[in-house]
Amino acid sequence: MKYSVIEGNLAQVKTPCLLTSLKAARAIAREPGKTAVLNRSITDFKNKLEQSITIQLDGNIGRLVIVGGTDQSLTEDQFRRLCTSAAAVLARQPVKQAVVALDSVRVSGKRSPFKQLAIMRAITSALYHYANHKSAAAPPPPLASVRLAVLERKATGNVARLGNALDAGMKFARDLGNEPPNVCNPNYLLKESRKLGRTPNVTVTNLTEKRMGELGMGAFLAVSLGSVTPGQMIIIRYNGGSKKDAPISLVGKGITFDTGGISLKPPGAMDEMKFDMCGAAAVLGATRAVIDAKLPINLVTIVAAAENMPSGIATRPGDIVRSASGKTVEILNTDAEGRLVLCDALTHAQTFKPKTIIDVATLTGACIVALGSHASAVYSNDDKLANELLNAGQTSGDKAWQMPLWDEYQSALKSNFADMANVGGREAGSVTAACFLSRFVKDVNWAHMDVAGSAFLGGARKGSTGRPVPLLFQYLCDQAGL
Repeated sequence: MKYSVIEGNLAQVKTPCLLTSLKAARAIAREPGKTAVLNRSITDFKNKLEQSITIQLDGNIGRLVIVGGTDQSLTEDQFRRLCTSAAAVLARQPVKQAVVALDSVRVSGKRSPFKQLAIMRAITSALYHYANHKSAAAPPPPLASVRLAVLERKATGNVARLGNALDAGMKFARDLGNEPPNVCNPNYLLKESRKLGRTPNVTVTNLTEKRMGELGMGAFLAVSLGSVTPGQMIIIRYNGGSKKDAPISLVGKGITFDTGGISLKPPGAMDEMKFDMCGAAAVLGATRAVIDAKLPINLVTIVAAAENMPSGIATRPGDIVRSASGKTVEILNTDAEGRLVLCDALTHAQTFKPKTIIDVATLTGACIVALGSHASAVYSNDDKLANELLNAGQTSGDKAWQMPLWDEYQSALKSNFADMANVGGREAGSVTAACFLSRFVKDVNWAHMDVAGSAFLGGARKGSTGRPVPLLFQYLCDQAGL
């Protein structure tokens, strides 16, 4: 998708499709003298949210898509509902190019950039098409270019550049998440990550299992040990800011398939465990967006990529391993593997002396029980960072909710034989997982995002959502002062 911004009289715009409000449609129809045609067409149209009508016209505008609910002041959530509905209608139009004119819609407390970014995110989501492995797939929507009509171009800033960057990042993340596990393994993630290194100011390196062994990453290796496909720790460095600026670090859980290991999962819906690398997909998608937008920040992205497989040499419940931090872990459940690869990745992230670390992981089923699919969970050792992430989620519409990280929960990880166990009891599973990770972060602002409920959908709508790429990208744009 290519987004751009235009300014001017809508009636003089030449486009095969214009999406706008009823009020704007009346003004457009009046100039060419087509008011009667419009009035006949909208006889049964209800000017309400999530309602729309498409009218065929002659002249510069081939078809007019009128969306309802635009003549009143809307809340942020109402405007996003409007955008989602409008984008779905737009995706069904047999056109390659369209103009969207919703800048005049009043949104409480929000100006043009918010509205344009919300529109672009909705269109990006509606037009996403994945059919890489279908022999006779339905064709993707033909729409390839959208021009955003604005009331004042200079008020929008660089919104089109940010929208195009987010579009690329979202597609990258969703494609990675949707690839089957026989394609998307740790080596595949490394190959796709290396493509990012073709752009200026970006370097991509990796730690092999041999190197991770030399660095004492016994927790990570305890997970990858059972698979014939070796694990990879992938490091992407983007230097868009000043050399003296400390980087922000994103860390993603990249378990490309999770059988549970020796603590084998039940077979129902095990196919969805290919999505256990969606944390990695999200940080890679956010990184792609940062690179495309040329944000003036420094970023270090680390992907902890491994398969969790049962085999004759796989880690057993009861094994004790030593992490890169020197702390020992008693593995009570091999299906709690994400925190094992992440703890060594977090230790490695700190070698880059970042000012902030944010890890993203489909970490616990308990998070789904707590928050469902509407919000990602945020845990943090710094309330300012937590609030920045929550605000970025609110602005982007990719919502999150802060969860407790209290010392009282730490006792659940007590082990008789090691410094800690890798699981607590049945209670507060998402919280105790975050508590485990918190033990591997020292003297740096850190946040953990559990996206087990938000990063993918199951059932008939099965697929990667690309979340929380919009939240992460908004946060990084905020840190860049954009």
